[in-house]
Amino acid sequence: MDALQVMRLSSIGLVAPVALVCAGAPACAEEQRKIDLPSGRLSDRVPQLARQTGISISVTSDMLWRARVRGVRGTMSAGEALARMLAGTNSRAVQLSATSWRIDAVMPSAQEVRVRKHRPAPQPLPTVDNDDGEAIIVTASKLDQPYSDFPGTVHMLDGRDLNFGGERGTEAVLSRLASVASTHLGPGRNKLFIRGIADSSFTGPTQATVGQYYGDLRLSYNAPDPDLRLHDIKQVEVLEGSQGTLYGAGSLGGIIRMVPNDPDPRGFMLQTEAGVSATQHGAPGGDLAATVNLPFGDGRHAARFTAYGISEGGYIDNPLRGENDVNRSRIAGGRGDVRFDLGNAWTLDVGGIYQSTVIDDSQYADRGGPPLTRSSPVVEGSDAHYGMATIVVRKDWGDIKFQTSNAYVNHVLDEHFNATKPGDAPNLFEQRNRTHMWVNETRLWHPVEDGLGWVLGFSAIDNNTVQKRSFEQGRTRATTTGVTNTVTEFTAYGKLSIELLPSILLSGGGRLTHSRLGGMAEDVQPFFRAAGIDITAERQETQLLPSAELLARVAPDVTLYVRYEEGFRPGGLAIEGMFVRQFRNDHVESWEGGARWSDPQRGVAASLSLAHAYWRDIQADFIDGNGLPSTANIGDGRITSIAGSITFYPSDDLKIELNAVYNHSKVLALSPEIARLPYFATFALPVTGPSFGMPALGTIGTFGPTAALGRIPNVADYAMQGSIDYRVPMGGANDLRLNAWFKYLGPSRLGIGPKLGDEQGDYVDTGATARWGNDRRGVSVTLTNLLDTKGNQFALGTPFETSSGGFVTPQRPRTIRIALDYRY
Repeated sequence: MDALQVMRLSSIGLVAPVALVCAGAPACAEEQRKIDLPSGRLSDRVPQLARQTGISISVTSDMLWRARVRGVRGTMSAGEALARMLAGTNSRAVQLSATSWRIDAVMPSAQEVRVRKHRPAPQPLPTVDNDDGEAIIVTASKLDQPYSDFPGTVHMLDGRDLNFGGERGTEAVLSRLASVASTHLGPGRNKLFIRGIADSSFTGPTQATVGQYYGDLRLSYNAPDPDLRLHDIKQVEVLEGSQGTLYGAGSLGGIIRMVPNDPDPRGFMLQTEAGVSATQHGAPGGDLAATVNLPFGDGRHAARFTAYGISEGGYIDNPLRGENDVNRSRIAGGRGDVRFDLGNAWTLDVGGIYQSTVIDDSQYADRGGPPLTRSSPVVEGSDAHYGMATIVVRKDWGDIKFQTSNAYVNHVLDEHFNATKPGDAPNLFEQRNRTHMWVNETRLWHPVEDGLGWVLGFSAIDNNTVQKRSFEQGRTRATTTGVTNTVTEFTAYGKLSIELLPSILLSGGGRLTHSRLGGMAEDVQPFFRAAGIDITAERQETQLLPSAELLARVAPDVTLYVRYEEGFRPGGLAIEGMFVRQFRNDHVESWEGGARWSDPQRGVAASLSLAHAYWRDIQADFIDGNGLPSTANIGDGRITSIAGSITFYPSDDLKIELNAVYNHSKVLALSPEIARLPYFATFALPVTGPSFGMPALGTIGTFGPTAALGRIPNVADYAMQGSIDYRVPMGGANDLRLNAWFKYLGPSRLGIGPKLGDEQGDYVDTGATARWGNDRRGVSVTLTNLLDTKGNQFALGTPFETSSGGFVTPQRPRTIRIALDYRY
């Protein structure tokens, strides 16, 4: 009997049991559905089949997710579609209820094992990051768009891969993508940048250039990255380039979207992990995490909870205070979500997130001093608390879907900086940012099927941020001017994707946003209060953000696309010495063209993109005459970015990835008030907008036109990332998985002007992990910073520049972690 006959017998053997299971179940009379599934990996096809049939499908073995399954097309029941899809695999579908199925692994027959020994292993299709034509649905498109139809650059990072070797929060995303960068003030304090759209180094009133989302809900507005831990996350989606039409303000560079694992009513699950770590030149650490899934209500409802605690050892010494390893970080938090099945395809999710991030002291060091040391007379720690409550309602009519997502966010960040002047007593500067945000996102959409898809949506955001500042010297505490910024946004948007010809897709849409902006000064000095000066401002603005996209499949394995998109950030109030003044909104127009190529037979895929952005009225932070961060519109700029990636799959068990980006950025023209200033002169500038009625006093800094005309701050000229992942079967159910990666980040400039002109970057980060075990339990060893390099991730220490030589932020020294994981 040849291999083909064996495969046919295997198919019959699988279909028959499934048919018998269906025979006595209510789902045997289930309606016939139109099914269209290409061949590919089971992990890609399960969510597609679930959407097309309206059923729930669970998979009991992680090993099955990598299995290749057949394509299915035609009108049939869900049971028949499952049987056809799994035919020829060592798995079977078991019906649990009228709308629930489970896929179990089965042992192959002895005859089939003998046949497989004499035939080559099938080549897998690459994942979406490697440009798999039809493998993954891009849910961040809000159209459930197949990757083959998505006209842009998107990365889909599997949550299990992000957690492999130890959960590192946003750092795990940064280490896997060359185009994503960050400041390195410390966990809970960083700003993220994508594709060179970078503004400043500080936590100020400006909105982020990267939108961060938890599902459809915005995590923050004008606060730093909360750096939520990625435990029990299904995937992280990164969309590069402006995403103004679908995501609105604050998505100039792109978006990062966390997709959590949903509560599963089909069974109990418990997963735990514990690790200990040791840092060379530093202190030890440890981590613990657990996730539990609890069905209830006769299998209709479910709750899912995740909790974690992390303590990372410090590695910075402070000889002035006689203390070692001062910058220990402690992170604790969790998430919870309860899903209620309301019947008739309605669901209700009620959940919440909380995380506390406490850093004992800052992680920067003195430039030119002994490695990993900083002489500071005060403790420069930080304390961040992030909380989010969510309510999400969904309805599925099959071809049309509805979802409304609602959240309340409370985000508090306390930061401390050394403000001691030479010869004076220790002086501590404290900045406290407190943000309250209500957010709603409601949309109705038709997923892209048969060449047509559309989405209509509405969103509302009310964000209030209060920034207060004070100096503390001994027992004396003096407040200085702070600011409150309020933004209320109402937005309507829509997008249509239509297949003009079998190989040409046209998409376009627009977003109309109306913003009400307001603000006021906090802790105003008595002189101004006595004068009756009302330091407030209010205004309204409306923005229309259009987009247009064209995609063409010029060959079976080659796709070309072009896209145009706009984005913006609203203005606000900034502190200037003892005053508060206005800054305007900024606006980005971006063009992108790209090509994708994949050859599943050879196990290789590649992509290349060219993007150009014109950035008007750039909002950027700098140091004012008092040594404090402030914000202004510095002028106009442009950024050109070239990015490419290539992935090899020599076998099912080996994957090699490389991606790189080149950025060329320049400030083209200064804003009128900046352009009038003399070169490198300390200058005075009116720091009150016309609406404030305040005197023209205060200084802005020590830079002039020539200093400002240059690179946009925090934009590395080039970066490269690579990784290799290899699985070695060890007999039985166990295997050994090996993963190693590196990322090189090129040089960049800290900010605008000579006081922020320090170079940073130009370093290599590395890591490797080995895990032995199976789907249920395993032991892993992880080593990061293999070469124990120091580098300079970030050139900012304290904005008061008490050190004449400046600062560096070294990488965490070589660290080893040993961990155990268990799943029940």
